[in-house]
Amino acid sequence: MRLLIVGHGRMGKLIESLASAQGFEIVGVFDIDNNPDGKGLADSPPADVAIEFATPSATIQNLPLYAQRGINAVVGTTGWQEQESQLRRIVAEAPVGVVVSSNFSLGANLFQSIIEHAARQFAQQADYGAWMYEAHHVAKKDAPSGTALTLKAAMEMAGYRRRIDVSSTRAGSIPGTHTVGFDGPFDAVTLTHTNRDRAAFALGALEAARWVMGKRGWFTMKDVLGIT
Repeated sequence: MRLLIVGHGRMGKLIESLASAQGFEIVGVFDIDNNPDGKGLADSPPADVAIEFATPSATIQNLPLYAQRGINAVVGTTGWQEQESQLRRIVAEAPVGVVVSSNFSLGANLFQSIIEHAARQFAQQADYGAWMYEAHHVAKKDAPSGTALTLKAAMEMAGYRRRIDVSSTRAGSIPGTHTVGFDGPFDAVTLTHTNRDRAAFALGALEAARWVMGKRGWFTMKDVLGIT
């Protein structure tokens, strides 16, 4: 499978180091230096799939290029969701599949499924309030994290309509920790997912890239993993 890596930061470099062993041939690596205004991607070699961990503005610019060129995409960039409806329409009209996720870790996605179930149960208990705490390395720019926002939205979709307090920490080299709590008058329940190695994200993204081959439409890691 011919792979484009778009975004050559920590995640892009990690995916680059693992791709060959997972059966991918890297045919191009792009970042801000060689892809100004999408010009690098427009002239890139033929590819089956692109994995993108870039900036929000780059993702908004790049997704239409993938659709135009018939390149499937796996997108881990966050912060561009205000344009999601427009980008979904572009993808729907193209012969490509796109997997979008704020977190590609298998454990994190199973954790989300557990949190949705817990939120559904605690929504029926008016005395329990909900909170969320997430911690990441100091270089992570967005706070709360995309994963935290995804978890919060999932809890609300599951029926938890009361306020969910969200807080963040950016320090050191923390790969990523998310804790969700439900606090009542006399007891509390906390659920935590702790990532120990960024390889979990990279391998999940590569698995999504393998899965999306031959598919059309807009997908999430729930689709990739068959989580209901």
